[in-house]
Amino acid sequence: MAEERVQRRLAAILAADVVGYSRLIETDEKGTRARLRSLQSELIEPQIAGGGGRIVKTMGDGILVEFPSAVDAVSSAFELFRTMRKRNADVPEEDRIEFRVGINVGDVIVEGDDIHGDGVNVAARLQALCEPGEIYVSGTVYDQAAGKVLASFEDLGEKTVKNITKPVRVYRIKLADQDTSRPPSPVAMLRRPAVAVLPFENMSTDAAQDYFADGLTEDIITALSLWRSFPVIARNSTNTYKGQAIDVRKVAKDLDARYVLEGSVRIYAERIRVTAQLIDATTGHHVWAERIDRDLNDLFIVQDEIAQKISASVAPELERAEQRRSFTAGTQDLDAWGYYQRGMSHLVEYSQGGNQQARDMFERAIALDQNYAEPLIGLAYCNYQEVRWSWTKDIETKQAEIFQLVRRAIELDEMDAKAHWMLGLGYQILRRFDRAIAEGESAVALNPNFALAYFGLGGSYLFGGQPKSAVGCLETAIQLNPRDPRNFIVYTILAHAHLILNEYEKAVETANKALPIRPDFMAAHVILASSLGHLGNRREAADALEEFERVRPGHLDTLKALSDLEVYGEAYDYRALGETHLLDGLRKAKLLG
Repeated sequence: MAEERVQRRLAAILAADVVGYSRLIETDEKGTRARLRSLQSELIEPQIAGGGGRIVKTMGDGILVEFPSAVDAVSSAFELFRTMRKRNADVPEEDRIEFRVGINVGDVIVEGDDIHGDGVNVAARLQALCEPGEIYVSGTVYDQAAGKVLASFEDLGEKTVKNITKPVRVYRIKLADQDTSRPPSPVAMLRRPAVAVLPFENMSTDAAQDYFADGLTEDIITALSLWRSFPVIARNSTNTYKGQAIDVRKVAKDLDARYVLEGSVRIYAERIRVTAQLIDATTGHHVWAERIDRDLNDLFIVQDEIAQKISASVAPELERAEQRRSFTAGTQDLDAWGYYQRGMSHLVEYSQGGNQQARDMFERAIALDQNYAEPLIGLAYCNYQEVRWSWTKDIETKQAEIFQLVRRAIELDEMDAKAHWMLGLGYQILRRFDRAIAEGESAVALNPNFALAYFGLGGSYLFGGQPKSAVGCLETAIQLNPRDPRNFIVYTILAHAHLILNEYEKAVETANKALPIRPDFMAAHVILASSLGHLGNRREAADALEEFERVRPGHLDTLKALSDLEVYGEAYDYRALGETHLLDGLRKAKLLG
């Protein structure tokens, strides 16, 4: 009897499951099953059928679907997720049904109505890599669907997945609202200055070290892409310049980039030296340059560290350069991007007047482009500062506006780390520290190189009663962006965390780093005085508050009259936060009765 021939075909495979299914069933088995049945009949099945798909099988909380093409699979998944977001908008977070999806195109074995094989396995492995509410696709899907669907893609690099021999190139679908009735703004999408990262040059005598220079270049491009303030030219475009003599202005013109990052790698003995420089191609001037020397203990760890350091330094320098440019451009015909940058330059003044000027700039940017997320976040931050520093009497209205603005920004781009950072700050001033921590952690996960995300998360940890976690976050924030003008607050909150942990000498050292940046910042003086009080240095503690009185005349009496210190601008109840340490230190220094 002849051996039965195995039937195979090429197919686009979608594997999906419900996130947290066991928890949902445990909480409300009957209700969860009913909602899943409703979703399947009302939403999932019609969406799949409309895309030409076929449900191969369902497995409790999972579903396997076959589509005739990658375009059909991606389009169906994208529309399904957009509809789910709207459907979940009014559902409490703990009750939401959310999916994660993996899509692959590959060879499948057909047995009746069922399919299996590596094509299916890869889709399932991609689904398992996803976070809640994410869609991951293989490189094959990207090659066939990119440019043919509304969705955009983020390259996550090659991933090793279980039981698959070769690494799989993985892309994450960006789920920002891209409805064709609201096309992306030409200002936001086309006129933002792009940065091109040229291949780093291997200066070593060993040509085999090219792989390190190439890997470093790719890691920097990936890390910079996490910053959503400016486009980053794809590596396949910049890689064409490898090994060539570079005319920066010509390269920038060819790639339509305003900034060019170039560098070199030299490995000798057990040391590595990396140099990098950021150039404004319109003027040829250097914006930033740095040399990094490291011991070569573990090549890949060193590569990751250097890529993170460079990207974390370059991104703020790009923003500062654009802020300077926005002023030199004059006031005629400024687009939304220019208004946004001018707003940001006013925002870091940390003054009531600067805050109002920033508000004016952000409102102008929004008037030009209502679908531009960054000025929405900036305007939310203006409200936050007004509440934080008691610059408004209408606190409830300002708090409500923060959440309205940030949620609008997240609707436009739910993967924007800045939006989640700002949402965390909103929860901070409501003292919802559990939610503030969750949003801060989301911001860090979305962009591990975003210093402000660590700053915000560190503050949430501190006021949420986790000072040890706060220390790590705040130290990372300073390492990532040591030149940030806001670091006087970072150092102060870090000093506060050391104070709570009984690390008084570290608290003194850290508070003293805040004061040269902002000598009139009350919190730094108070925490310094309290820490010195705990150390028994009464004279120095008194000197600290006398210095505060010198730079802010008349404020010392206000401080002494408070039972709950308004150290950070608004009246936190420090006793409720376990903050007796701060008050006790001032009493030990005989600065409070």
